Order: sequence, then structure tokens, then C-alpha cells
Amino acid sequence: MKIATLLATGLTLTWASHVQALDQIVEKQSFPMPSYTTVGGRTIKDVRIGYETYGTLNAAKTNAILVPHFFSGTSHVAGKYKADDKVAGYWDAIVGPGKPLDTDKYFIIGVDSLCNLNTRDSVTITTGPASINPDTGRPYGMSFPVVQIRDFVNVQKALIEHLGISQLYAVAGLSMGGIQSWEWGASYPDMVQRVIAVVSTPVLGPYSIATVRQWADAVMLDAKWNKGDYYGKEEPVDGLTLAFKLINIESRQPDWADAAFGRKPADPAADPGADFANQYAIEKWLEDNSRARAKATDANQFICLARANELFQAGGKPTLEEGLAAIKAKVLLIPDRRDLLLFPEYSRQARDILLRQGKTVEYFELPGQNGHLDGVTGITEAGPTISRFLAQ
Repeated sequence: MKIATLLATGLTLTWASHVQALDQIVEKQSFPMPSYTTVGGRTIKDVRIGYETYGTLNAAKTNAILVPHFFSGTSHVAGKYKADDKVAGYWDAIVGPGKPLDTDKYFIIGVDSLCNLNTRDSVTITTGPASINPDTGRPYGMSFPVVQIRDFVNVQKALIEHLGISQLYAVAGLSMGGIQSWEWGASYPDMVQRVIAVVSTPVLGPYSIATVRQWADAVMLDAKWNKGDYYGKEEPVDGLTLAFKLINIESRQPDWADAAFGRKPADPAADPGADFANQYAIEKWLEDNSRARAKATDANQFICLARANELFQAGGKPTLEEGLAAIKAKVLLIPDRRDLLLFPEYSRQARDILLRQGKTVEYFELPGQNGHLDGVTGITEAGPTISRFLAQ
């Protein structure tokens, strides 16, 4: 039993300053299932999820690391789909030769979840409310079964087995990806050697449930949502915009807002004190950013994904202690010190429970200024820690 509490060092900063983008063109692949029966007992036909891989699976098939994605993310962990893509995958800074998720050593698998939000993205492959119900020929809408994080993991397990992998070297993810990592460790302990949970929690407590519910409520209060029956009609973009405003603020923290915007008006000639229509710079940024994100999102997929998170408790056990007791994997916890969405206290609580249970745990707090978002923007700070953990 051990715990390593590691602080940012000059070594970390030096490593972070020299990372290079993964020089790889990534191909999205599709994994089909004729049917899948949910934890709640409902059957979904013609299930498909997308995945992409980096590195090479060794002959023994023992070097695979699964990376589930965060709430609004996709399987696009690193690299680019086309050479002229402006942005690489979200964890590109730590995936590639010589990086913590070293593609010279490990076979990295990114995977799209059920009910992925990004249904309008041509390279996202997912089954959810926006999918066509083969029994009706129309989108499921809110008749789609309630799904849980365990369902996401069960479908991923089918993919892993399809690839001929019987044990994962690690499951690593941030936010909802970390939640899925916890579920893997608790539900399939003999298949997972290591869990890396970044800005995450092994259970959504009542405060977090209420937070996520507000996101869904913002969508459902939009009259254009129409109880999920909006396909072929005007969609609830206003409700989704408000939901993404909440997410954008809650996933950051005050220092970011101070540094990026201060109290500047959006238009120096339009004083917010002179007219209700005049905005501060941060208000305009939130509106523009959130509305653009809303237009690329399916509302029903958003709501179903929110409910899956609300329902989460690792292993589905009555108590957190029982859920964590099932874990056999070594665990690395990487919270952010100023996370206002999934507070670092959640990771500390899990750490302390695992230690009492005699488990192997390491702990590193991201020291950045972006709050929850540091799970993407500040992940290089944890690079040396991740490398050491995977080498053990």
C-alpha cells in the first residue's frame, strides 16, 4: 500500500514545454452490435459506436490503454483526421512517441460513447435518441432507453473483446472519461490493471446530481424541445445555449475570468450601465461560444447523457466503499486543485477510502488556473507522474 503526493516541479515544466503534436493521421472506425440490452433491461437494436487507435497492439495483446471521453468529447484523443485539420485530439499533448501515453509502448484506444452529443460531426459514430429506431423508421427521441455509465462500459467491453483483448493495461479518462475509468475498475476488476481518473469522481453525489440536472433543465424548459419531439422542426438551441453557458462557467474558475476578460465591456462604446442590451466581454464570449456549441449538439442526446451521469455510482453498489472495494487495479487520481465542478475533495475522499482498503493509490493535484478544464489544458503538468505510474 502506498501513496505518492507529487507537486509540480521544474522537471514537469521542462517536459511540458517540449511536447510535440502526434504526427499521425487517424482513421475513425465503427464497431457494430446487432443488439444491446441495457442495465435497465431494455434492448437497443443496431448499436454502433466509433473508435480510433494509436500505436500498435503487441502480439500478446497486453499493452492496450482505453481512453473514454469527457461529457462533450469524442473518441478523438490525439492526432488529426486530415493533415490540414486546425486542431488535434484533446489529449494530443500526452499521446505519442515518448509521451506519457507512449505509442511506442502502448496501444491507445479512444471510443465514442452511447448518446454522444456530437451527432452533427461526420466523424462521430454513436447510437442514441437521434438515431433511427429500426422498428419505426423515425428517430427514437425520448423513447430511447435510459442508459447508464455501466452501459457505456459494457459496450466498450464488447469492443475490447472484439479486438481480442482480455485485459487492459490501463483505463484513463478525464471528467466523464474518468467516471468511466472508475466504472471499469469496479465492474470488471479482473480486466483492468490500472485506473487513471483525471478531474473525476467515483460517484455523483447530490450536489453534483443537482448541478447536472440544471443543465438538462435548461434544455427542457425551451418550448422548442417539445418533450423531445423536434426532429424535422426548429430545435431548442436557446435551451442548449443556456446549458452550455452553465457548463462553460462551472468548468472554469474565477482566475481564468479575471485574466481573460476582467470587467471590460464587449463594446467599449456600449456601456452595460446604459442599456440592458449592452454586454460585458465575458457575457458575449459565453453567448457566442455556447450558442455555437449548441448548434452542433442534439438536445435529446444531451439530456440522456446528463441522466447517465446523474445515475453513476461506481460498480452500482449501495455505498461508495463497496463500489471501491471491488477495484483490484492500481489507481492514479489527478484532480485539479481549484475544480468547481468535480471538487478535489471527491478525489481525496476516494483516495482515503482506497488506502483504508489496502489498495495502491497515487495522487497528484493539477496546479493550474483553469479549474476543471485543466484536465485538458493542464494535463502536461501530470505527465511525469502518468509516465511513472504506467511504468510500475
